[in-house]
Amino acid sequence: MLSDEGFIPLNPTTYSNEEMLQRSRALFEQMDKRRSVREYSNQTFPIEILENIIKTASTAPSGAHKQPWTFCIVSSDEIKSKIREAAEEEELENYTRRMSDSWLEDLKPFGTDHIKPFIEVAPYIVVVMKHSYEFGEENEKLQNYYVNESVGIAVGFFLSAVHNAGLFALTHTPSPMRFLKKILNRPENETPYLLIPVGLPADNVQVPNIKRKGLKDIIERY
Repeated sequence: MLSDEGFIPLNPTTYSNEEMLQRSRALFEQMDKRRSVREYSNQTFPIEILENIIKTASTAPSGAHKQPWTFCIVSSDEIKSKIREAAEEEELENYTRRMSDSWLEDLKPFGTDHIKPFIEVAPYIVVVMKHSYEFGEENEKLQNYYVNESVGIAVGFFLSAVHNAGLFALTHTPSPMRFLKKILNRPENETPYLLIPVGLPADNVQVPNIKRKGLKDIIERY
């Protein structure tokens, strides 16, 4: 049985069934317009918008409430250039040696290759770092739990908040991503998880003509 010590009232906001239906439908209709973008405008926007987006991401649940993430905001042209150079080096290896034929075939609808100009063009690059563990007051290692799951959920919140703000993003994984840790000089307990450009789309940008799975393809009822 849990003690009352350390707990506070929830004071939840509740809605009628009709309101819940309307709100759930409205959010779906909004999120259904979300698309990943690979071509960006260099038009900037207030950093406070991105900070609010990251604060939204940080409301995600995490194992034992450890919040094992850091969102690194990169706006420096010099650092973005270094990241692009290193990312394209890894991606060239991926496209020419590491990826299987079936993987390359699956990527064809997206028209991608190892050249990644969006890293330098987008006004902000957010590098999400996951924390394998933390450091205590005496520099001892403290365990984190369900790190990949926790950071993945936070990234989902992040992408939703980006879309809600009227901005666009792309989840980019130039794996292996060890170069990000080196370029950004991150501590030993952090590992790169995702590289996400955030900004407005380039003029006349196009996106792949692909469809999402329908409800019958993603739900099983029991």
